[in-house]
Amino acid sequence: MEPQTHLRIRNLSVSYGAQEVLKNVSLDIPDRKITVIIGPSGCGKTTLLKSLNRLLDSVDGIRIEGHIFVDDEDIYDPRVEATHIRKKMGLLSQKPQVLPMSVFDNIAYGPKIHGLRDRKRLRVLVERELKAAGLWDEVKDRLHEPASRLSVGQQQRLCLARGLAVEPEIILGDEPTSALDPQSSRIVEQRLIALKSEYTVIVVTHILRQARRIADHLAFLYLGELVEHGPAAEFFANPRDPRTRAYLTGEIS
Repeated sequence: MEPQTHLRIRNLSVSYGAQEVLKNVSLDIPDRKITVIIGPSGCGKTTLLKSLNRLLDSVDGIRIEGHIFVDDEDIYDPRVEATHIRKKMGLLSQKPQVLPMSVFDNIAYGPKIHGLRDRKRLRVLVERELKAAGLWDEVKDRLHEPASRLSVGQQQRLCLARGLAVEPEIILGDEPTSALDPQSSRIVEQRLIALKSEYTVIVVTHILRQARRIADHLAFLYLGELVEHGPAAEFFANPRDPRTRAYLTGEIS
């Protein structure tokens, strides 16, 4: 039985000028699971992730071919607005990027843009999303302090809560723990695992140990090609392609 999915990638190729970074990638992302994208540096992992919420749109010299369907809507159809797609996807970058405002206003920022002005409803929403990100107990007495005063690990969870506040369907993580200490990394991993019961989660990582800890499904990219993908247990136990085996054993990196 095929996994249920509302995110499908079909024949996706991405080039920067003459350099082809992704080559004819097709992949179904299962709902309410963590799909981890792995592969050596420069293999196209981040390009694939950014193509999902059209963050590549403003890159000079970019050429994108193929289709990405979210809820059966082709996000690269000229009639589809990028902001409409981005609202469906919360993004965690490599380094936390808090807004220059209070903890509270960081979370409330997105909902306000989308028309929510009622202060009571905003307070309920802020508390709910900070709890979902595992941060409420640490900041409930600091809601009106600048977000920049939080630790780096707390800032990353704040960014997670801010993404959840606009009620996305999908959470994207671009090496979301690479700037964090081991304890903060584990906390973020635990939150992502907890959130997959409600969201589809896609994470790019170069850390195989992390992939083993959090992945339900794996996708391995090499030199812009999707070499292999499938359930994590099967992927690690019995990789089908010799390039996958070489990557997992450290022969290629």
